[in-house]
Amino acid sequence: MADLTEIEALKASLRGAHRAIEAMKDVSTRIDMADPRADVSGADLDELQRLTLANAVAAQALRGLVESMLKRRGKLQAVVAESGSEGIEE
Repeated sequence: MADLTEIEALKASLRGAHRAIEAMKDVSTRIDMADPRADVSGADLDELQRLTLANAVAAQALRGLVESMLKRRGKLQAVVAESGSEGIEE
């Protein structure tokens, strides 16, 4: 199997993040329409747990890819310094 190019990897990572967000729309709509005095259903909580984990994994994968791209270009330190983040180790 051929190695992915940087842009192909970025496109795939963005698609994963987009799919994770799209998957949350149904449960989000149900919760938006719910009576504010009612409890969230167990099924919706289970779905939210699964979907938020998928969203977090997709976002972290995208973040890791972007950081590796920035490191390769020698720009990660500049981004960290500009954002004021501390405690990030390489």
